[in-house]
Amino acid sequence: MDDVADKIAKFQATTGLEDSDLCTEILSAHNWDLELAISNFTSSSTENYRSASEATTSTIPEEVETGLVVGGPHGPPPGLAWKIITLPFSIISGSLGLISGAVGFGVWAASGVLSYGLSMIGLNSGRNGESSARLVSVSAAVSEAMDFVTSFERDFGSLKPNFVAEGFMDALQRSRNEYKLLFVYLHSPDHQDTPVFCEKTLCNEDLVAFINENFVAWGGSIRASEGFKMSNSLKASRFPFCAVVMAATNQRIALLQQVEGPKSPEELLTVLQRVIEESAPVLVTARVEAEERRNNMRLREEQDAAYRTALEADQARERERKEEQERLEREAAEAERKRKEEEEAQERAAREAAEREAALAKMRQEKLLALGTEPEKGPDVTQVLVRFPTGERKDRRFHCATTIQSLYDYVDSLGCLEVDNYSLVSNFPRTVYGAEKLSLSLKDAGLHPQASLFIELSS
Repeated sequence: MDDVADKIAKFQATTGLEDSDLCTEILSAHNWDLELAISNFTSSSTENYRSASEATTSTIPEEVETGLVVGGPHGPPPGLAWKIITLPFSIISGSLGLISGAVGFGVWAASGVLSYGLSMIGLNSGRNGESSARLVSVSAAVSEAMDFVTSFERDFGSLKPNFVAEGFMDALQRSRNEYKLLFVYLHSPDHQDTPVFCEKTLCNEDLVAFINENFVAWGGSIRASEGFKMSNSLKASRFPFCAVVMAATNQRIALLQQVEGPKSPEELLTVLQRVIEESAPVLVTARVEAEERRNNMRLREEQDAAYRTALEADQARERERKEEQERLEREAAEAERKRKEEEEAQERAAREAAEREAALAKMRQEKLLALGTEPEKGPDVTQVLVRFPTGERKDRRFHCATTIQSLYDYVDSLGCLEVDNYSLVSNFPRTVYGAEKLSLSLKDAGLHPQASLFIELSS
């Protein structure tokens, strides 16, 4: 026991922590290895104070930019004036009354520059912005949160704040999304005041209802990694320990209120009610801005949808116009093709007709020349009369020795017929001078000294 008391005394003297129960838990968490406990605590504190120093020089001149104003009409609370608490981000301490400027609640940190003291739950940054500690996996943070909720329900019942079973940064993000403040409870299992505080105060029906209605609640045991780091970062020197935080601009978290030591339900409820009342303008502004952003986004989406609809309609009309134009062009091209084909056909027909006519004319001319000169009347000359289907008559004298073929050549040479198939026929008696008689002479055919023939067209 003397060794234990001696280690606690040395740890208090070295670290400056006054709460002997907290010192006991820290040493116990390190298996009573005094050097290791002091090394971890002081290395975490050194990094945190470095971040605090940097935040002090950068935050105060940038009050307008960050939306956080240190000091206010109520003045700084005792012991917390101008104090910067090292959380995962640079945290400005004080009651909500100290934050008189409009904290940009709608502008939240997506990821933070974490101090070494909170390296187990988020991003870690050293002096040059480089990572200086490992990140705990999401599953580990969730596992710790779930263990805390399970243990708390087992020890104190189900009537309790609705602690979220997720890591601190996820809980902070949830409070951001729900436009609420984050209620933080750090649980010290071995502290003498913890059981009574949990049973009588934290599980009070009215207080539970108020917290669940107005806050996102997160709790962690200081025996777990995340709870232990949070207790260091928040400089928790007395237990039970509660705090109200909110995200601020420039990747920082503002500590709006902290409650240390045992409190009655009425006392804690009064503090939380005051925090909510003073933060109401900020929360309302955040909701209004978010609603405006949603409305603007919805309006842009509607405008985009209307534009897309109009664009699609224009594109459809343009496609229809092009299709109609292409159809008309195809029809015009088809009509032009048909016209050319008809012209070519007509030209070909005319050419063929001309060729036939030329051939017929040549043939008639050749046959006319083959007939020779028409002989004068005489005893050996036959007078032949030919009647055409049109009623026209033609006559000519032929030598009686001329063949029937010469009569056909004579008819062909006249060019009075449009057909090639015909026969020369005589009446009384009716005789057809067809192909079998073409070689007979006129005299042998009985057509001398004169003959009257008519043309019979072949069917």
